[in-house]
Amino acid sequence: MTDEFERRHGFPPGTNEVRPAGYDDQAAARTLAQVSLVPAGLVTFYDSIGDITWADVGNGYFIDPVGDVLLRLKEYGAVDVSVSQKASGLVIGSNGGGLSYVAGPGGVVYRTRTASLDEPELDRVADGLRQFLELLEQSLTRFVANGEPGYL
Repeated sequence: MTDEFERRHGFPPGTNEVRPAGYDDQAAARTLAQVSLVPAGLVTFYDSIGDITWADVGNGYFIDPVGDVLLRLKEYGAVDVSVSQKASGLVIGSNGGGLSYVAGPGGVVYRTRTASLDEPELDRVADGLRQFLELLEQSLTRFVANGEPGYL
């Protein structure tokens, strides 16, 4: 993906990696497991993956380290993902365009319509974390093949 990047764009590529979880990430994943609104798949993900940074795929795709997810939860609380505000989710990442990804109950993944999380309007982008990660992979594959990053 980065072989022709600088020639095409005129500047060097940024960070593009899937970082394996280290000891601190795994300890934080165990802490995350104690939060009642966290889907089990998210804990499993963070026990293996530290974070995903694809800075050069479109505007960028970022799945935050679990420590950042916990800090955001502590400082700002959970995000309401339903009109009745009875369901909450966690911000787990973002795209480089300022939109956030929120993991809701049962693992459903939403994307905000605006950069604000105060009263977010959300679009469902995946029925579960696995599907979301597959869509991210498809975005990477599409970007490498033809420069189109997909809709995420």
